Amino acid sequence: MPRLPTPLTLPAGDARGDGQQNHGQDRDRADHAASAGERDPGRRRRSPLRRGETATAWAFITPAVLIILGLSVIPVAWSVLLSFQASDLVTPSRWVGLDNYRALSQDPNFSQAVRNTLLYTVLYVPLSIGIGLALALVLNRRIRLVGLYRTLIFVPFVVSATAQGVLFSFILDPEFGAANSVLNTLGISPQGFLTDPGQALLALVAISLWSGTGFCVVVYLAALQDVQPSLIEAARLDGAGRWQLLRHVTLPAMTPVSVFLLVWQTINALQVFDLVYVTTKGGPLGSTTVIVYFIWEQAFKNFTAGYGAAAAYVLAVALGLVTVGLRLVRGREQRRSARPVRLEGAGK
Repeated sequence: MPRLPTPLTLPAGDARGDGQQNHGQDRDRADHAASAGERDPGRRRRSPLRRGETATAWAFITPAVLIILGLSVIPVAWSVLLSFQASDLVTPSRWVGLDNYRALSQDPNFSQAVRNTLLYTVLYVPLSIGIGLALALVLNRRIRLVGLYRTLIFVPFVVSATAQGVLFSFILDPEFGAANSVLNTLGISPQGFLTDPGQALLALVAISLWSGTGFCVVVYLAALQDVQPSLIEAARLDGAGRWQLLRHVTLPAMTPVSVFLLVWQTINALQVFDLVYVTTKGGPLGSTTVIVYFIWEQAFKNFTAGYGAAAAYVLAVALGLVTVGLRLVRGREQRRSARPVRLEGAGK
């Protein structure tokens, strides 16, 4: 067995030139590695291999990048420019600056669409969340056929809005619909429903509740099953009743879920279109014309694409403000819940 060389150590007094010696050693190692790479042909083959892996990775990524650019980034940038132009999508457009936005602020049809959208949102969002929470609390118990009940409540959410519109157009028909037949049996006079300017928007809200509440029920059921049983048991041992459990334990534990549903349902309500298009087409007398239907009508029916694009970006800004506001509220609630709670009598 060969004898190992004795390691060399520097005395404590020679530590002043360590930095320069280390720098020189690093440079010597780099030169040695370069010379070793020249002697080792395998090292030179790694660089083309890495380039080949990079090319393969880009080959897989490129279709997704092209789809994202073609369907989102480029249309968004093009519509921004379109909102500052007068265009009918056929003839050459001309630059008008902020004239489209000024016209929107003075358009009574756009103001009516904004009012209808806000009224629809104010009615639909709280009702869908409240009814969803109530049904989730009921279906979270151990009752017979609970799985069937959950399925029946969730099935309308899976049905497309177009199918819902066609279905309820027959049910709510003022002459031959099943709804007026039932009302006639109960001795109530026939109603106009979707053909009555005072009832059409409320009818759309009811149809949306029939379909959209199931999503809230499923989300709240998952949140209820995620509440820690130890918290509920501790509250019961302290003498809390059913209402106290719901108010002080269950609802605070589901605050993030409630904020998520509030944001989700609000965005969906502000973007409602297909149900309106299938059932009322914005009528009667514009009572169900919402913002998205107004945008479609201006861009593809009246062929004022620049005007419709400006309305679309007004809606986009509104959605952004709603999202940012709700996120700020959620952050404030999280900071408040993270603060230490001082129990009564703790300082005594």
